[in-house]
Order: sequence, then structure tokens, then C-alpha cells
Amino acid sequence: MKIKYLDFLGSFPSYRQCPADTRPEYAFIGRSNVGKSSLINMLSGRNSLARVSGTPGKTQLINLFLVNSEWLLSDLPGYGYAKVSKTQRKEFERMIRDYLKFRDSLACTFVLIDIRQKPQKNDLEFIEQLGKMHVPFTIVFTKADKQKTPQNEANVEAFKAAMLETWEEMPQYFITSATAKTGREEILEFIETINQKVEEEH
Repeated sequence: MKIKYLDFLGSFPSYRQCPADTRPEYAFIGRSNVGKSSLINMLSGRNSLARVSGTPGKTQLINLFLVNSEWLLSDLPGYGYAKVSKTQRKEFERMIRDYLKFRDSLACTFVLIDIRQKPQKNDLEFIEQLGKMHVPFTIVFTKADKQKTPQNEANVEAFKAAMLETWEEMPQYFITSATAKTGREEILEFIETINQKVEEEH
């Protein structure tokens, strides 16, 4: 898939304010500082589509983009650590939960996991929530260029083992590096495959 056109549709405080659309939508979310903005910029081929910041929790609204006039990309606030109050954190959690649960056009959620980390409790808990809400998702391991391949492989296996304690099987996953552009074509092909299925169903 080549990304030729990309339009920013706006930033929204809840799914209710998001424009209704029948085209498939793909959400990107992960713990704060997981490299989400860098990954989105890498996928889109733009350097500043999503704001890259050293400050965790920079994304605080639902940012929507229309890609090739065919599908939507949703940049969601991170979960976990962020320099916000408990009240704000609860508001973020409710906003994210409601969006994932009620956004009719959502076709798949990409859950970003820092490949350098051992399995994190809040990542596993978030994935459990997706399962309970029957939200389709896949996993994207980020920052693969930051350490050697054997350590990456060991951490992926550890994450698989942690998931398989409660899941029957590991969902599809991708290993990525925004710096090396690793995983870009695989993710875009995955999106294109879902787009075709959605089109056939309609």
C-alpha cells in the first residue's frame, strides 16, 4: 500500500464528537512513551503527522486522519504513566474505553508494546479489557533497533507466555522500528487486507 493522500480530520474529546464514517478505522494506542508518534509518522511517511515528544502523555485527544480517502487512522492517548492528575487519568481512561467500545467504524486496534521491556502489568490488563469488550486487536512491538535481536526475541517470547496464561492463542503481532522502518510494509499490507474484507462485506 502506498499512502498518497493524508488529511487531518480533527482532535476530539470523545467518540461522540468524532465524525461518523463507514470506512474502516484503525486505532493506535500504547503506554505513554512507547514510541506511538514515531511509529505513526513512519507508517504515514510523514515526519510530523503525529507529534513526537519526550514528555509522556502528550496526546490527550482522539486525533483522526483520513488516509487515501479509504480508511481512517486514530491516534489515541496513551495509558499508564503520564504527568496528569488522577481525575484527568480517569477521564482519559473513560474516553479511551468508550471510543473502543462504541466507535462503529473501528476495524482493528494496534496495541503498541516496547520490545525492550519485560511483560508489563498495565499492557496485559489493557489487552484483557479489549478481549472482554470483543475489540479486534493486534500487537505491535516497537523500538526493535534499540537492542540486539536475541534480547528482542526473548522479550517477545516472554510476552507470549504471559498472554497465553489467559488467552488460547497469541494474536497476530508485528516487530517494528520507526528508525529503521522495520515492519512498515507488513502493517500496511495487514490494513489493506482488512480494508478489502470490509469492502467485500458491504
